[in-house]
Amino acid sequence: MAAMAQATLRTERIELVPLADEHLAYEVELDADPEVMRYLGPPRCGDEVRRAHELRLAAARQVPGLGFWVGFVDGGFVGWWILEPPQRPDQGPVAGQAELGYRLLRRYWRRGLASEGARELIRHGFTELGLRRVFAETMAVNVASRATMAAVGMRYVRTFHQSWPDPLPGAEQGEVEYEITRERWLAGSGATR
Repeated sequence: MAAMAQATLRTERIELVPLADEHLAYEVELDADPEVMRYLGPPRCGDEVRRAHELRLAAARQVPGLGFWVGFVDGGFVGWWILEPPQRPDQGPVAGQAELGYRLLRRYWRRGLASEGARELIRHGFTELGLRRVFAETMAVNVASRATMAAVGMRYVRTFHQSWPDPLPGAEQGEVEYEITRERWLAGSGATR
């Protein structure tokens, strides 16, 4: 059986295209914005983004069908979304689950696009990839990201603390994990879009 490549996905407003080398300039723009990176670390320069880009591309080779998607609305870049395999032991087994993430250009915030893209990746993960669980993490103080997680049907699971060499403001409050299971998604409105 051939490995499943990442699919191009579409929502009402967003086209989600698998990340490729031609998208690097978009990643540079996104990661250079201090507000976009506020809960992730300092803004990144071109070389740092190039290294991150290689890791993002590698994520798509770890588990068939998972990876990073670049989002476009009316042909314009808005941000990226991910479904990637768990990376840390405390996140649980790789098989059957993936971590959801999203990062949008500031000018596209508060338009419902993060939720729209996240819903599509959750749907794709459960219906096309056979995932059993999708989870997401953010800093506890990142109210906007937590609201997006809740809006797509995810539920709070835990607060945990990690050790960071240069902790960001608010790190003392920890990180939070949210999740949605395939069963809960099927039982709710998620399965009907």
